[in-house]
Amino acid sequence: MRRLGLWTLALAAPLFAQSAAPSGQPLGQLLPQRAPAKTYASICAYCHGHNVGPIILGRHLPVDQIKGMVRAGRNGMPAFRPSEISPAELDALAAWIARSPRDTREHGQ
Repeated sequence: MRRLGLWTLALAAPLFAQSAAPSGQPLGQLLPQRAPAKTYASICAYCHGHNVGPIILGRHLPVDQIKGMVRAGRNGMPAFRPSEISPAELDALAAWIARSPRDTREHGQ
C-alpha cells in the first residue's frame, strides 16, 4: 500500500511542478506593475466615489495617510496585502491620489 502511494506521488509530481496560477502567470513570477490610474479603477473605485466609501480624489490627502489606510484598513475598508497591491504600486498610487483633481463622475460622501 505504501509503495502505491509513493508511486502515485512520483507520477503526479511533474503535473504540479508545471502548474500555473489562475491568471496564467507562472507560479513565483511577479505580475507587471500596474499604472496608478488602473490600480485605482480596478481596486479603489469599486467603493470610493460610488456611495460606499468616501470620495478620495481631489482631497489632497497626505501620501503617508493613504498608504497607512491601504495597508491597515479601517472601519469598512479592508486592508490590502502587498500581494494585492505591491509596495511600488502603493507608492505610485498614493502619490497619484494625493495630487489628483476631483473626478466629477464620482458621487457620495
